[in-house]
Amino acid sequence: MLAYEEMWDMPIDQASAEREGKGAKPIPHLVGNVVYGVLFAAFKVAFRFSVEGVEHVRAFRDGKGCVIAGNHVSYLDPVFLWLSARPSQWIRFMARDNMFENAKGIAGQVISRVGAFPIKRSSADRTAIKRASAMLKRGEAVGIFPEGTRRGRGSAEPELHAGVAFIARMGKAPIVPSSVRNVEKVKPKDSTFVHFPKIEVVFGAPVFLEDFDFLPKEDRLDAVAWYVMRECYALSRDIDREQIDMGELFPDAKDFASAFAGRDMSRKGE
Repeated sequence: MLAYEEMWDMPIDQASAEREGKGAKPIPHLVGNVVYGVLFAAFKVAFRFSVEGVEHVRAFRDGKGCVIAGNHVSYLDPVFLWLSARPSQWIRFMARDNMFENAKGIAGQVISRVGAFPIKRSSADRTAIKRASAMLKRGEAVGIFPEGTRRGRGSAEPELHAGVAFIARMGKAPIVPSSVRNVEKVKPKDSTFVHFPKIEVVFGAPVFLEDFDFLPKEDRLDAVAWYVMRECYALSRDIDREQIDMGELFPDAKDFASAFAGRDMSRKGE
């Protein structure tokens, strides 16, 4: 039995272990594969979920790391995204540190074995940032929800955090926007019943940080986060990016609408 703290620094699969070198061994896959098989079958039947744009994730399968960023409205967001990338890829999600102690540590064992690692909420968690950048450099995919909390749930207000751009820069990796459509309908706020809407998982074209060099250096990370989240909400609502009102979504964030007017920063061919 591995301590889940040990798994946070282990490569996710044999290919990334070989890239790590130094006799590195990957996280054992038995639990992860069982979890995938059970959840995939159950969710496919219950939610009839489909995946669009997975080729944007597959482009970073062979030794190229990427950050998967998404808007966050449900605890099921990471589950659907993780299932959509499997079986050929694993997305290693940042998860709130207190989740690993749930069910007397059993939750920590399970989510660590499927690739998750902790981040301290509302802080600049340098350990989590270093882990994420190391994963990216090994060619792994790291999942991040830049808003920091679920929108419309709980007491915390979503904020636009530039950490997703900082981690991508540290790991020298692009960012793939994503969204899980209709997942908020599974258990609407204040509802006691679970519903089974048709779920659509969608990935957008990757965004590369070097393409933002036309902006002032002090604005680049914030601008990348702003642009990526606008892409995520455009995917979520299936509308043009220009129709997303970022001022309404993130009233305290700097508005970069004029800087990106008419610009498509994604790379369709990657």
